[in-house]
Amino acid sequence: MSIGSAIGIGIWTAWMFAAVAPAPPPWSTPGRVLAVIAAIPAEAPALVLLGLAASAVPVLGDGDATATGVVGAAVALGAGAAATVLLTARSLRAGPAMRRALGEGFSGGPTPGGRSGGPWRWIGVLATPLPLLHRGVRREAGIRYGPAARRNLLDTYRPRRGVTDAPVLIHLHGGHFRTGRRSLEGRPLLHRLARRGWVTVSADYRLHPEAVFPDFLVDAKRVVTWVRRHAEELGADPARIVIAGSSAGAHLALMTALTGRDPRFQPGFEDADATVCAAIGLYGYYGPVDRDRQPLPSSPADHAHPGAPPVMIVHGERDTYVPASHAREAARQLGDAGCHPVVFAELPGAQHSFDLLRSIRAELVADGVEAFAARVLRPSPGAPATPAQPGTPSRRVAS
Repeated sequence: MSIGSAIGIGIWTAWMFAAVAPAPPPWSTPGRVLAVIAAIPAEAPALVLLGLAASAVPVLGDGDATATGVVGAAVALGAGAAATVLLTARSLRAGPAMRRALGEGFSGGPTPGGRSGGPWRWIGVLATPLPLLHRGVRREAGIRYGPAARRNLLDTYRPRRGVTDAPVLIHLHGGHFRTGRRSLEGRPLLHRLARRGWVTVSADYRLHPEAVFPDFLVDAKRVVTWVRRHAEELGADPARIVIAGSSAGAHLALMTALTGRDPRFQPGFEDADATVCAAIGLYGYYGPVDRDRQPLPSSPADHAHPGAPPVMIVHGERDTYVPASHAREAARQLGDAGCHPVVFAELPGAQHSFDLLRSIRAELVADGVEAFAARVLRPSPGAPATPAQPGTPSRRVAS
């Protein structure tokens, strides 16, 4: 076996086993590095196995390879296949976890949503893990929603056939309030709901070091008010807006829902309606932000109250970037403060960034989100729509 083949097999094998190896302590530097490295093999192990096979199979078929090389390649390939089976089995456990969480969060059980988990569905997901835009969905990118030229941009996703009075999902990206961009995480959910007749929106917001809290939250609220102003031209129902986020975006999603019309977080647009019907946090951080740089309370628990919209928190059991215990405690604090319902789902074997690819787990989480939305959203026939404000959104790119 050549040195190049040995290195290739070693890299693919190590990448695969990053998703199954014992996890380092959460919040630690090794834990955060592992969360990044393991994101792809944890969600698309078949893709990594394919790369491993591409390196190992030529060695197995090489008549000049040494016995040691052949055995090593065979062992690596067999171990990779076993890891793929294990990781796939872990992913499938997300379905029962989501259903259990919905049943506990809603007395009487959840409204069914999503699709069945038949084998053909999962074979299709394993074969196409990249979250490519569906031909039935139209994306409009780079729409300005606020005054910050570079970071106040959003993308919309709508069915090509057109919709009227559609529910809306707004998604906010992660990145520790320092990095990230719209339409990176959450694409499986954005595309899925758009195919099902929703209007979905993915937005950027200002980041460190130029921005500090509450600038991020102000931007999130601007997105909500933009959607409400342009609801008619989007074909959206302004009375049915759900906000979701991944990692740092989950913090902003919950904060947006819990602060309602709080004028402290709507400077210059205090009278605009930035309320939402529900919030969804995916592998989120829910603690304080920039505590030493501003006096305003900045964690969701600081703003929890009995009249808050419904909340769903979904977190990975093996998350080494933000531990599951942190999300579990946030859900408990919201419930203790009188928020209802608070749905908390802990996904077996899931790492951070489990919505980066179109994976089995991401699909099952989307099933749960649909069931949650079916329970918390109610059509409002005959209700007056919020009129669109004069002018149309400026577009930089359209596809």
